[in-house]
Amino acid sequence: MKPLFVLLSFYLFFFSTVHAQKEKLNIIVFIADDVSWDDIGCYGNVQVKTPNIDQLAKDGLRFDNFYLTASSCSPSRNSIITGRYPHNTGAAELHTTPPLDMLSFPEILRNNNYYSVLAGKFHMGPYARRGFDKIYEHHQENGDGGEESWVASLKERPKNSPFFMWFASYDAHRDWGPNKFTGTHPPSELEPPFYLSNGEGTKLDLAQYYDEITRFDFYIGEVVQELKAQKELDNTLIIIMSDNGRPFPHSKTRVNDRGMKTPFVMHWPKGIKYKDTSSKGLISAVDIAPTLLTLAGIDSPDQFQGHSFDTLLTEPDRPFRNYVFAEHNWHDYEAHERMVRNKEYMYILNSRPLQPQNGPADAVGSASFKELEMLRDQGRLSPIQADVFIVPRPHEELYDYSRNPLQLLNVASLPEYRETLKSMGKVLRDWMMETGDNIPENLTKDWYLKEGGLIKTEFHNIRGEMPGQKLNASKINVKGAF
Repeated sequence: MKPLFVLLSFYLFFFSTVHAQKEKLNIIVFIADDVSWDDIGCYGNVQVKTPNIDQLAKDGLRFDNFYLTASSCSPSRNSIITGRYPHNTGAAELHTTPPLDMLSFPEILRNNNYYSVLAGKFHMGPYARRGFDKIYEHHQENGDGGEESWVASLKERPKNSPFFMWFASYDAHRDWGPNKFTGTHPPSELEPPFYLSNGEGTKLDLAQYYDEITRFDFYIGEVVQELKAQKELDNTLIIIMSDNGRPFPHSKTRVNDRGMKTPFVMHWPKGIKYKDTSSKGLISAVDIAPTLLTLAGIDSPDQFQGHSFDTLLTEPDRPFRNYVFAEHNWHDYEAHERMVRNKEYMYILNSRPLQPQNGPADAVGSASFKELEMLRDQGRLSPIQADVFIVPRPHEELYDYSRNPLQLLNVASLPEYRETLKSMGKVLRDWMMETGDNIPENLTKDWYLKEGGLIKTEFHNIRGEMPGQKLNASKINVKGAF
């Protein structure tokens, strides 16, 4: 009987181990390029067509106050995968890279037996490559929108390991060309946001942008179908998000909701308790890394400056953060802005108030910007449309969400907000000091003229001092106010 007992014990142990390994959580992050939170159907946009994302939100959990740390591509993405604020990654500016010793959460997953793939836009630097077993980064394999390797990478994965997939589209980054969804959104049927022109050029611009969002949505649907075919959907956590706001004036590179707020949908049948639910709590992009490791049963390193919000998957009404922080540094043009938001207020500190906030160079060259310029020259701009041309700008801005959730009325100068302005400013400055942020005198200057055509300035390709560089912020792990 003893040999039989030993054999049976071994069998049960082996079976349990294989079963546990098979059931270990899979993770897919879909990250769009330049898509605002309110340009997805499940967030109330009735013009854009996103049926697959909407269905995942209906079957999962939608977050209504999820904030990025930067409204620029590479600073935002590096912040997400390192769980650190942009100035703490050593790559606060666009097209700069963190040091090679920086740690990413994909690398930690890979070191814990996850099979890890990146397919689509990379844009993060050499250190991040350690986090992936396979990288599809070339346009010829990813297709025009960056999505055509997604299903293939699921089919080709080893079937005996849990997987992590970073599926990064090029959609909906400018420039826009024809695709199989061109014409999905007829320009004549669209109404642009109130801060843009209602002209024909803007409507066409918006239609092409929406067409690319629909392409992003289509390939998400294809991945979901493949997960179903592999019987992995129930045990796969799906996240859908963006890296920054839409590439239009008033959005991308701004530190308000139009630039910093991202759509964030989570779908996981085995782990999300209530379907078709939303969470209103404040959450930061630095919280993604510790959350994913917690859900995967892995300890987070001291490097992460965020906090796990895993409890919100079963208790979505529970409050989370008191504060979220964000920053805008050089992105084509000289800039230094910082933002803090709590439940009631948003405070913005602008250390370069003599710089207009036209948006990035690709937005400045767009039809939408040209039509705003035409309205300006005709003296017909509304106050919010005129905002992108204002110089000098306020050094401090304060917005009261109870009165003005769209951040249209700066109440910083009103006497009744004096104490709020002071207290929010203190929270922000304390965070800057604790995390090693600073305001260099020699910031990177404008690389382009503030007009269409990408006309280079004398400072093109010349870098100044990055925020946090002098204080060695890439070695500081302080989390700051929570």
